[in-house]
Amino acid sequence: MTKVEKRPSGQKKQTTGIRDKKPDQPLTALVANRQGEIFELEGYAAAAMAGSFRQPLVCEDTIPLPHGSELLMLPDRRPILYNIEKGRFETLFENPYIAGEPIYPVAAFNSPGYVVTGICAYVEKKNAGYLPLFSYGAVGWYRGKFRSAVFQVDRERRQDLRLMKPEDVMAGIHEKRSQMPTNRLRAHLEKCALTYGCPAGKNFFLGRCEAPLPASQHCNAGCLGCLSLQIDERVPHSQDRIGFTPTPEEIAEVALAHIKTVKYSVVSFGQGCEGDPLLAADVIERAIRLIRAATTRGTINLNTNGSRPARLERLFGAGLDSMRVSMNSVREACYSAYFQPKGYRFCDVVEGIDMALSRGKFVSINYLNCAGFTDNPEEHDALKGFIRQHPIDMIQWRNLNFDPLRYWKAMGALAVSGRPMGMRRVVENVRQLFPKLKHGYFNPPKEKF
Repeated sequence: MTKVEKRPSGQKKQTTGIRDKKPDQPLTALVANRQGEIFELEGYAAAAMAGSFRQPLVCEDTIPLPHGSELLMLPDRRPILYNIEKGRFETLFENPYIAGEPIYPVAAFNSPGYVVTGICAYVEKKNAGYLPLFSYGAVGWYRGKFRSAVFQVDRERRQDLRLMKPEDVMAGIHEKRSQMPTNRLRAHLEKCALTYGCPAGKNFFLGRCEAPLPASQHCNAGCLGCLSLQIDERVPHSQDRIGFTPTPEEIAEVALAHIKTVKYSVVSFGQGCEGDPLLAADVIERAIRLIRAATTRGTINLNTNGSRPARLERLFGAGLDSMRVSMNSVREACYSAYFQPKGYRFCDVVEGIDMALSRGKFVSINYLNCAGFTDNPEEHDALKGFIRQHPIDMIQWRNLNFDPLRYWKAMGALAVSGRPMGMRRVVENVRQLFPKLKHGYFNPPKEKF
């Protein structure tokens, strides 16, 4: 996978009528060459796929590519495009206008807060490797602009890169160094912000929104899309896992520095650079008590797999305000195939959710969605049944960062899948059925519970 830049197409122009003003106007297909340059192919429409189903991309189903999104070239793969004149999908192995030039699919890794409605359409070459841990949304070209197959589910600008100027981040780093020079967690967050470009880490040093509190070196799940530890060497992890357990004092110092200076602040355990925080519950419980002994301000949140209900109950007793539980599915077989639990079962996760709700705590599910699975009628029906039985407060719609073909294959081996309904329809149906349920992407402060 390679980040790509737009080049002038230089292709033969055809009269296809695809630039009129009809709302169902198809988007011109985008492809890339070996050098990572992308260009449009006149006569071909961009295509999206959801499982085994494909459709041309049209304007009314897309929006301008969100700011901060990235375009990615997919190696060892060939694009599936829609031939407008012939009215059919075609897999292209080379540029139809430049003989012998190999071409590759182009996908969009969209900014936070946007739900992907269709995956970039492609087929793999023989012996193709796993794609890196991103989502691969369909994207096309129309009237001089990129358009993406997404819709917005959260308008908060918590991770808008335009609000994270490098010079401001560095100024915050120098300030925090002087305030807590020996704090190892502060030093770890510097690496997150500068080396990995983590928006949560940057927000801590910018003094805004939500600050991360990574604490756990270990996990009791083996998620297919784990960002910080991959046993399968074919899947590169995105960042290194924290290599130490901060002390309660180090955690509290970082948390209080954020809470005391940020209005409607949130601090969260359970980050991409750590295992599950419930495996460091003893340290975290003491840290929460230190924070709450100093202030009642701020929201203390836990991002977790929710697998240890007894430990969760202790954390809520110490002063934890909210919990976000990650799920790719509310069906046990599909959940287990992705999370690969070690020493816990799906029923333990459900027990933890019910316990938190019984205590009046704010509970979200981090619903890892992928068009072609999440929008199948079977999964949608299961989700509706789950919410009726376990009335959670919020769904955070997160695009699954994993190779889509391999994900569909893994899920398809476990569950019957009907024709996808479409992610928009899924979200709209849930909104109508459960009007009090919140929808978004980010952990809200308790002032907005």
